[in-house]
Amino acid sequence: MSENTQAPSDEQVQAEMRRWIEQAVIGLNLCPFAKSVYVKNQVRIVVSRARNIDALLDDLDRELELLKTTPAEQVDTTLLVHPTLFPDFFVFNDFLNVVDEVLEEHELEGVIQVAPFHPAFQFEDTEPDDADNLTNRAPYATLHLLREDSIDRAVESGDSAEDIVERNLKTVRALGLEGWKRLLSGQ
Repeated sequence: MSENTQAPSDEQVQAEMRRWIEQAVIGLNLCPFAKSVYVKNQVRIVVSRARNIDALLDDLDRELELLKTTPAEQVDTTLLVHPTLFPDFFVFNDFLNVVDEVLEEHELEGVIQVAPFHPAFQFEDTEPDDADNLTNRAPYATLHLLREDSIDRAVESGDSAEDIVERNLKTVRALGLEGWKRLLSGQ
C-alpha cells in the first residue's frame, strides 16, 4: 500500500465482504450452506486492525474463544478479515501454518476449520489468472472460521464436498476473471 493510499474503514471492509458473500458466495452458490446462516445473521464479520502478526493472532484467539463459547444459533461462523496486513498472498499462505498450530493449541482440531481467502489466492500448480483460483478469492485476506458440526450437517443434507468443488470450478471457469471482477464491482 502506498503512502497516499488510505486503508478502507471498517464499514467499507464489511460492506465489500457482504457484497462478496451476497454476489459470489451465495449468488453463485459457491457455498450452498452459506445462505441459511447469512440470512439468520449468524455470520460474524470481524475487521482486524492488528499492526503485526502477533496482534492478529490475538484477534484469532479471541474469535476462536468466542465460537467455542457461543451457541451456533447466535454465531455460526466468523470471517476474520485484515484489509492491509497481507498484501502478498504467499506470505498469507505461509501464515496459515501458524493458524493450524493455533487450532491445535486451542484443542479445536476437528471442532473448527479455517478456510483461507485472499484477493490474489492461488492454488498450487495454477497460474495467477487461472479461473480456478476465484473460488478462494475475497476482497481482503480472510480467515473463515467454520464449525465442523455445521459443515457436517450441511453436507449430510446436500451435495458431497467433491460435487460442490466440481460445480464451483465449472461456475468460475464459465464466469472468468473479467466476469468475476464485474460481479464484485456491481456492474
